[in-house]
Amino acid sequence: MSDYEAQLRAVSLRVTRPRLAVLAVLRENPHVDTETVIDLVRAEHPSVSHQTIYDVLRALTDTGLVRRIQPAGANARYESRVGDNHHHVVCRSCGAIADVDCAVGHTPCLTASDDHGFVIDQAEVVYWGTCPDCAADRTRNDSPLSEGSK
Repeated sequence: MSDYEAQLRAVSLRVTRPRLAVLAVLRENPHVDTETVIDLVRAEHPSVSHQTIYDVLRALTDTGLVRRIQPAGANARYESRVGDNHHHVVCRSCGAIADVDCAVGHTPCLTASDDHGFVIDQAEVVYWGTCPDCAADRTRNDSPLSEGSK
């Protein structure tokens, strides 16, 4: 039995080809949007419908096998890294997303100053910035012309 089959059975989901395909796509391509999942699954399994993939993503998210994230102003993205409280860093320029492990040590922002009676079990932090590729492009585009080219 594959790892994916065991994951599906552990949450009482039937093992189906579309579910296995979506899990494989998400493991190989973290932080992808729905359209990318559809394209990648259908590249290997052309007969799988769009609606089936939407349904699979919903079932996998509802059972906790997949995490849905949606940074402000962006399309929803999916990842198979679940079971920890990791965060994300998002490039303001190109939208690239990377995982960031939780901060360790004294982290006052992760403890609510007033929980209003809620039992808090997770804190979500999104870091925003510029990825290395976009920063390098910006530096190249902002550099003054050399003396020899004036």
